[in-house]
Parts: sequence; C-alpha cells; structure tokens
Amino acid sequence: MTTSASPLEGCSAERVAALSSENPFRSSQRKPRLLIVGAGMMGREHLRVSQLLGWADLQGIVDPDEGSLEWACSDWRLLTDAPLTIYRDLNEACLSKAVDAIVIATPNHTHRDVLRVAAASHKPILLEKPMATTLSDAMDIVNLARDYPAVMQLGMQYRFKAQYVDALETVAAQRALGQVKTVAMSEYRPPFLDKVDQWNKFNRNSGGTLIEKCCHYFDLINVFAQSRPKRVYASGGRAVNFLDFEWKGELSDIDDHAMVIIDYDNGVRASFTLNMFCKELYEELVVVGERGRLVASEQASFQPDTPSQAELLVEVPEHPAYRGVPVGYPEWIETSGHYGATFFGHIAFNLQLVGQSVDAATPEQALWALIVASAAQHSIQIEREVHVDAFCQEHGIGAFFDA
Repeated sequence: MTTSASPLEGCSAERVAALSSENPFRSSQRKPRLLIVGAGMMGREHLRVSQLLGWADLQGIVDPDEGSLEWACSDWRLLTDAPLTIYRDLNEACLSKAVDAIVIATPNHTHRDVLRVAAASHKPILLEKPMATTLSDAMDIVNLARDYPAVMQLGMQYRFKAQYVDALETVAAQRALGQVKTVAMSEYRPPFLDKVDQWNKFNRNSGGTLIEKCCHYFDLINVFAQSRPKRVYASGGRAVNFLDFEWKGELSDIDDHAMVIIDYDNGVRASFTLNMFCKELYEELVVVGERGRLVASEQASFQPDTPSQAELLVEVPEHPAYRGVPVGYPEWIETSGHYGATFFGHIAFNLQLVGQSVDAATPEQALWALIVASAAQHSIQIEREVHVDAFCQEHGIGAFFDA
C-alpha cells in the first residue's frame, strides 16, 4: 500500500498518517544499503531506526572500538537475523560497492576527517550533529558540500520532533501568530551520559556544551527567527556536574548550565536556557508573535518505560489548541530514539536519496547553528557580548557571513 502524501508534510499526525509499510518512492527498486560509521550510542540509534523504518538495508558498520562494535552487534541480533558486515578499515568500508549511502555518527572532533574519507566515495552522507567542533572545520565541510555530487544531510533531527513539527506548521505554514517577535527555548535535563573514552566530558573533543548539546536548539531558533544572528550574549559555567571528574589524568572542563540571548537582524530577540543537573528531562519552546503566544513543551525521562508527554498550546483567539492539546508520535516510533526525531530524519534522508526535496538541515544551516553556539561559548569565556560579524571575521569565515 502506498500513499500520494509525503510523510514529511503537514503536522506530526499527518506525517504519521502518510506512512506506509515500505518506501513508496523505492517500491519498484531494491532498497539502498547503508553503512554506519561509529557504533556508539548514536550509531546504535541509527541502526535501530533504519531497521524499524525498513526503507533501507543496513549493510555494515565500522568503528575502531571493539566494545562499541560488540554492543552494536548485540543490538542488531535482537532486531534481525540478517547479516551485518563489520568493517575494520574506514576507507575500505566507504568505497565498498556493497554500500550505497553513509551515516556518520562518530565523536564530534572526528567529523571533518571522517567526512573527508567518506566523501571520496561520492555517496550520499548523513552527518550527525554538531557538524564540527570549530568554525574553520565547519567551513571546510560547507565548502566540500557545495561541489559534492550527492546528498549531504546534517543530523539536526529536532526539526522532526513532534512538538516542533507542529510548532513550525503553526508559525510558518499557518502564520497563526502573525509576525514573530520573540523566541525562547529551554532544556532541563540530567548530566551528559557516558561515552567511549568519556570524550564528551572535554571541550577539546565536544567543542563545548553549547556546541555539543545545543546546536539542535539554535538551529530551531534560527528557523523560527528567519534572520541572521547579529549579537550573542551568554553566561554559564560549571556548577554541579563532573567538577572532580578525571579521565586518564585529565580533569573535565565541560559546562553544565548556560543562559544565552540572541539578537537577529530583523529585530527578533531570542533566548536559550540550559541546565544539566536535573533528575528528569523537560524542554520548552515559546514563540510570541503579533497575535499571540505558542508553547511547545515535552516532559520526558531517561528512565526505562517512561514515555514522553508533549503538548502544543496556541494562545490565539479561536485556535483549537488555545487550552493546549497533546501531540506526539505513536510509541513504536518515539521509542526508536530521540522521541521519533531520528525516525523522521531517516525518512528525510531516504527521500533525498531519490531526489525529493525535504526540509532537512543543509550544511549551511548547520553552520549558522554552530556560529550561534560558538559565539555563545566565546561570550561565556570573555564575559561580554559577541558581535557575530566580527566573530566570523576573526575565525576566518567572514566571507560566509557576508554572503
């Protein structure tokens, strides 16, 4: 059974209704075969989602860490009896004729170098967020993507979370709020989870908390603002988490909270709040326009068997969500990872493989999110506002900002 509607159009409920048991755009052809580079936590999420969606076949994985490979293979055996190739060499894996497309989910600081190896294949690539840890590395990726002969999608999956899909539909497509004036986002959550060699506890590997954790949110804020960031001010630091944490003789330096203010060229003002020493997870987006206020919120948990609860409230006269309505995806989608966002991120990638235009993050959009995050990290360090144009000039990407 197929449907003429796209599973990436409309509100979250309409997107679910448009799903079919197999990819309608590939029904007469064999499925594309994926390689996952990086078998850590995010790589295993991509493994699960690709198998659940069923629009592509997972051909193989590659990772230098034996523990991660063993864990990924264990996950795979719980899902299917299908064979899975374990590659030991990245270049061999990417160039293999058995691989049609590549998903990169390695630690942040490896993204540029891994991408360069993968790009030699000229195959479609899904690169996880953040695109890089420095603006210069990110600019290298943008320049590579401009002449790249295949799809290069950035893993800003939060564009596909149900409450943000519905918020974007309300604000952008329906223009229910009129002209947007302010945007505020917040995340309250537990500390960073354990990763291989604890790479996410150190700024040199992650790029900093606002880059590693928050580029998703800055991407969303940029989309709602529909303008270029002009000025960023941030305050934050280390209050509770990992204050005495040491790995192989090195002390952790990762921040655990921050507050960020962003001014945009078109007059929109935005803010972001992060706190990473809470017991449960709560996210909130508040967009205020000429006609009223929208609130998209989610209460979730890292505890097992605790489903998320998301709500959309639109305080515009006669709007059906004026008093708030529940939103979300079916449990079988939400439990696949990141509450369904990665599932629809894979749909976007598969649709791009067959030439359909989708609203997935481009390298240029990912760089704008990284610019905001990097400017905010820098603002925390220097304890004053950062003018984005001058900041970009100082980091060698002034031409991108001026373009």
